[in-house]
Amino acid sequence: MNKKKLILDISASSLQLIINQVCGFIIFYLLSVYFSKNEFGEINWSLAVLLTSFSILSFGIDQVTVKKIAAGQNPKLILSVYATHVLLAGGGFYLILLIINLFFPGFSNHYLLLLLGIGKLMIFFSTPFKQLANGLEKFKLLFYMAICSNIIRSVLLIVFAFFLKLNLTTVIIIFIAGDTIELLLSFFITKKIIKIPVSLKPGKKNYISLLKESFPQAGVVIFSSAIGRFDWILLGIISTEVILAEYSFAYKIFEVATLPLLIIAPILIPRFTRMFQEVSTKPSTKIVNDIFILLRLEIIIATWVALLLNISWVPVIDWITSGKYGAVNKYTILILSVTMPFIYGNNLLWTIAFAKGYLKKIFYIFLITFLINGIGDILLIPIYNGEGAAVAYLIAILAQFILFGAATDIDGFKKNLYSIFLCPVAAFASWLIAELFFQNTYAIIFTSTFVFFLLLIFTRQLRTSDKQIFIRMIG
Repeated sequence: MNKKKLILDISASSLQLIINQVCGFIIFYLLSVYFSKNEFGEINWSLAVLLTSFSILSFGIDQVTVKKIAAGQNPKLILSVYATHVLLAGGGFYLILLIINLFFPGFSNHYLLLLLGIGKLMIFFSTPFKQLANGLEKFKLLFYMAICSNIIRSVLLIVFAFFLKLNLTTVIIIFIAGDTIELLLSFFITKKIIKIPVSLKPGKKNYISLLKESFPQAGVVIFSSAIGRFDWILLGIISTEVILAEYSFAYKIFEVATLPLLIIAPILIPRFTRMFQEVSTKPSTKIVNDIFILLRLEIIIATWVALLLNISWVPVIDWITSGKYGAVNKYTILILSVTMPFIYGNNLLWTIAFAKGYLKKIFYIFLITFLINGIGDILLIPIYNGEGAAVAYLIAILAQFILFGAATDIDGFKKNLYSIFLCPVAAFASWLIAELFFQNTYAIIFTSTFVFFLLLIFTRQLRTSDKQIFIRMIG
């Protein structure tokens, strides 16, 4: 792959995620400010249930699809199988929601689940087209498919919030409209630009074969999806909408803070697939060293973002939310941000394991992670509310990192492990030093950043040769 193509791929992927994260934050912010904590909590609970459900219903086919297309298999056939699956699974799920709403009157209290579900169903239907573009490394076309809904929703919400009237009915209509347009655009790009016709005749044998191949990954999807939103769902059930609103706000900002990871992750899958195409092939020492340098750089980015996030949290968030979500989430965001370096590590190790075909190992790792997170939530949420959910998530992510390190079978993992702990220690030390001498937030940010990178250079965690290795690894 030439350098120009690499730069274009990264640029399209980066811009897509930046736009989606910015639009997502705008949407989230407007909803948090214009609606009460009870209403905001109910919206987030409904979206958590829907996003978790549709992620599970993908059955892991999305990731297997990218891997198969990147390996050179027939994209038309794979698209046909995947499109058939999302129609059957998504349509069946929404039918179940309708039946529950009809026969269980108490379910009407969660009417947002049914209405917002229409839009999320449209997004689910568009998934095969996006994964096709991802597998073919058509990142520019994937860019247009992926940003459509978020741009429409954020622009319309801004217009109604500042110039008209924003209420729940308007929000529902905007969400459904944006998601439906994204489906139509994805279909058009696939048929007219990528020029792969959409067929719903995959053949029973092909469908069953793909399901069997995806089965180990299906368990991973179920548990990883549950890990991401199980705490939201459980908070909505055993706690209050207010507590859920507060925690979900902190968690959403925490997700936005992982933007650099989201930029790199989709690019690594097809490249690592080619690197580890033969399971029996052992990577060279040079490749292993490059992998750990990439991991070290990702951890530096994650730690620095976590440092800035905690320093600016209370003054910034209380200012933009009129005191609703800043100080109340001070310790929640601190606990969540501790997980950031390990999330970067888990993503890289998962990508290696997935590329090498270790699907059963991945399944068991996510199963254990889910159980640890779930048990932690059940024990800690009734006592500590949102902070309890954050602690449970931290313990689960740490356990996952240890398990992935043992499962990926990469020489030198233990030897290079100190970096993932040294960077957070350097960040915390720089934070303490800055607060010892300054009270102004800007001064603390500047000083802590300077001290942090000075410590990284002194401990040789940051080197001049890292740039070229980083470019080579993602290319």
